[in-house]
Amino acid sequence: MVKFTKEDFESWSDFRSEPKSTLQGNEFELICQLHAKYYNHKYHKPCTCNPKKIKLWIKQLNVIWNNGN
Repeated sequence: MVKFTKEDFESWSDFRSEPKSTLQGNEFELICQLHAKYYNHKYHKPCTCNPKKIKLWIKQLNVIWNNGN
């Protein structure tokens, strides 16, 4: 079972603490960095013209967050 490091867990907890309909640049960056790290792929930023991929990444990162740290 994959778990966040303490620092990443806290960063993701902060991200989740406020409901939002849009992402700030630093939030988008956090999602891209964490997903690459925990899903073992090369860092890249998906196109913002189609939010499906980033929404999927958020769901996948929430699964890890739910595992605790």
